[in-house]
Amino acid sequence: MPEGPSLVILRDEAARFRRRTVRRVEGNSKLDIQRMQGRRVVSVRSWGKHFLLEFSSFSLRVHMLMFGTYRIDEPKPDKPPRLALHFDNGTLYFYSSSLKYVEGPLDETYDWRADVMSPDWDPALARRKLKRQPDTLACDALLDQEVFAGVGNIIKNEVLFRIRVHPETRVGDLPPRKLGQLIAQAREYSFDFLEWKKQYVLRKHWLVHRKRECPECGSRLELAHLGTRQRRTFWCDHCQVRY
Repeated sequence: MPEGPSLVILRDEAARFRRRTVRRVEGNSKLDIQRMQGRRVVSVRSWGKHFLLEFSSFSLRVHMLMFGTYRIDEPKPDKPPRLALHFDNGTLYFYSSSLKYVEGPLDETYDWRADVMSPDWDPALARRKLKRQPDTLACDALLDQEVFAGVGNIIKNEVLFRIRVHPETRVGDLPPRKLGQLIAQAREYSFDFLEWKKQYVLRKHWLVHRKRECPECGSRLELAHLGTRQRRTFWCDHCQVRY
């Protein structure tokens, strides 16, 4: 599943279509995609794992789910797109993605303070939300899009190793300093992710995600599907403390 930093890259690449008119629409989506025919894109935005094309009275929300992808100008051979938007200056393609319309202003639907990639990100708000769910496991808290919009499984695993917290630690058991580190690193690692992905070196920087050996102590890493979301989790039982 593409995480928040990947959506920022898509947003920046698709910025060329801002103020451009949709000339032709294709795709196998069941959504009324022809609604966008002849409409002018007002802005290109992202929130968490959502890519947003804003028109004058509604927006298109694209969520790429687990296996969604996109292309600009170069369609995938022999695979029909879920959506193709043709502009005078190029074409935007989406595959295996969820499409939905958001009616009215985006500011009425999205709280930009929850997006870890947004300049409006509010760590104090994240702390208040976490304080209201003390029984939530750290591995689930980081994947809560209402708290950390844009954080996905890679970021979750890497952040918990960075701050040396066991994924099954309850949020309410975290010392205040560790809770602050969790919140800060959710954003900091996301921006590191963004820069590494732009340079095509993201995987080289993974410390525990999809790894077998702890880079700190050399112990064999644990792997299990943890939390209510049952997402694949990598951690070191020796270095990461269960509070």
